[in-house]
Amino acid sequence: MPMHPAAPEDLHGLVEAFAGTAQAVVDLAFSLRDADLDKPTACPGWTVKDQVSHVTSIEAALVGRPDPQVEVPAYDWIRNDIGRHMENGVELRRPRSGKEVVSELQKVLGGRLGRLRDASLTEETEVPGVLSDTPTTLGALLRLRIFDTWVHEQDIREALGRPGNLDSPAAAVSVQSVLDALPMIVVKRVGLEPGKVLMVELTGPVVARSGVRVEAGEEGPDGSPGKPIGKLMFAGASDETGPIPAIGRTTSLQMSTDVFMRRAAGRRATADCVYTVLGDQDIARRFMDALVVTP
Repeated sequence: MPMHPAAPEDLHGLVEAFAGTAQAVVDLAFSLRDADLDKPTACPGWTVKDQVSHVTSIEAALVGRPDPQVEVPAYDWIRNDIGRHMENGVELRRPRSGKEVVSELQKVLGGRLGRLRDASLTEETEVPGVLSDTPTTLGALLRLRIFDTWVHEQDIREALGRPGNLDSPAAAVSVQSVLDALPMIVVKRVGLEPGKVLMVELTGPVVARSGVRVEAGEEGPDGSPGKPIGKLMFAGASDETGPIPAIGRTTSLQMSTDVFMRRAAGRRATADCVYTVLGDQDIARRFMDALVVTP
């Protein structure tokens, strides 16, 4: 079952997917009252305005205007160095009005999108990464920025009670990013044994079906068992990795795009997620517990 709508794969499509979700953040926040901007979101410690500040901070750095360092208190929601780094831009803008922050994001996006639409760029163009000067490709950076910005757009929408863009190009890119991580999640975090399969079906608005077949790796020189390998599967009764095992060795989960992505973003606890399981309930729960892909 091909994902529908499909995630854009060319540079133009990725740029427009990013533009769509970033503009949605501006549009959502533009006319909000202070009371709405101060509403808490599912991102621990952050208000709606803080979400806008975060997107602004990252995009400003990517156009060559990184924020100055400020003193960041030891907030209890900061769990690691990445979290502290991300908090700097939010803390810097806390004294500013929401209108100022939204206006800054508009200006930053104008410059950023102008550069991204340069006809000389390709997906393989080398660019600095988000967290360091270590080079990455423009395609990889855009997929990362789409995922992050779309998740924060959804944080804002949820806080405001204004759902939307669950079937947008940015949503499709974000879903694809999580599906691509399934082998790592299933093998390294869930610890699914060789010979077993875990399938995931998303019922929409982004419709998709994927899965992971776990196989034993090659034995070591001393005859020791090889490390399990997760092979990404595709839809249907079989795929290029072989037939899907009979009931008893396959666990299938079915859920909406919203449930899958809010859990993947760490915004919703497993206990608060509605999903259907065919197969091993314990494996399904372990998978949902392990699904979070954000730092």
